[in-house]
Amino acid sequence: MKPCIFIHTNHRQMLGALVSRYSLIRNSAHSDLFDVRFIETRHQAFMQAREGDLYLRDGDKRPWLNDDLQSFTPLRFMPPQLMGYQGRALVIDPDVFAAGDVWELLSHDMNDYAIMCRPKSGSKGKRGCLASSVMLLECDRLTHWKCEEQFDEMFSFRRDYMDWVCLKLEDRDAVGFFGTEWNDFDHLDENTRLLHNTKRKTQPWKTGLPVDYRPADTFRLFPPRHWIRRARRALFGEYRFAGTYKAHPDPKQEQFFFGLLKECLDQKVVSVEMLQEEMRNNHIRHDALEILDRTPPLAA
Repeated sequence: MKPCIFIHTNHRQMLGALVSRYSLIRNSAHSDLFDVRFIETRHQAFMQAREGDLYLRDGDKRPWLNDDLQSFTPLRFMPPQLMGYQGRALVIDPDVFAAGDVWELLSHDMNDYAIMCRPKSGSKGKRGCLASSVMLLECDRLTHWKCEEQFDEMFSFRRDYMDWVCLKLEDRDAVGFFGTEWNDFDHLDENTRLLHNTKRKTQPWKTGLPVDYRPADTFRLFPPRHWIRRARRALFGEYRFAGTYKAHPDPKQEQFFFGLLKECLDQKVVSVEMLQEEMRNNHIRHDALEILDRTPPLAA
């Protein structure tokens, strides 16, 4: 059985997923040795059925919204089941793009770990959260992963979303770490292998669009922004007055994404008509075609 890379996504991030898949194949000398598949929220009836229901997130109860930018995240736990609990899989977010050969990671010695990933950065990392946004998996060691069943546990308040996605419910002896270059958070240099545009507000293809995600605030007295967000949502709804996406602080990362997208257009992975539709839906910035026109070709 070939190793498989799973990109989990929804309609809001489908363009990113297409560019991600293209980058994985483009930048590997061994692309014939692995498969790349999408896992999409629109195909998951168990997720659609929970629209508006309250679920447990970081000790708080929030309504589940399938239309949210990151509604795909529980699907990180589906690949072992899709692989029949056999073989090796890599699961990545749709905003992860290959700058190096992913086969180096897929063929990596896992040293008897069931999962390999990297720690989160910032305050979440200090609280023991691991980054499940890129995970290398030995599927036969993860027979306890039952995505639909465990998703439903969030709505009976027996499973906390944050504990789940931070891998706090896993045996830590079964989790190993790979280098940060395999999930490089908004950092791109000659060592980066998988670039992750993880800061949602500065994703390069979203600049200027209205924010369509909910900040992951928790119930804390301080800082006051948590109270302000709650008041805004209560008064105006989930996204109104949430602001707009900002330009990425690193122009190289914007150029890298649009360089890949330009090749996707040339290779007919996407079409101008598709990009225009994505602009109408506010899934990609409205000046995307102008940026493509002035984007130089990527190095071979």
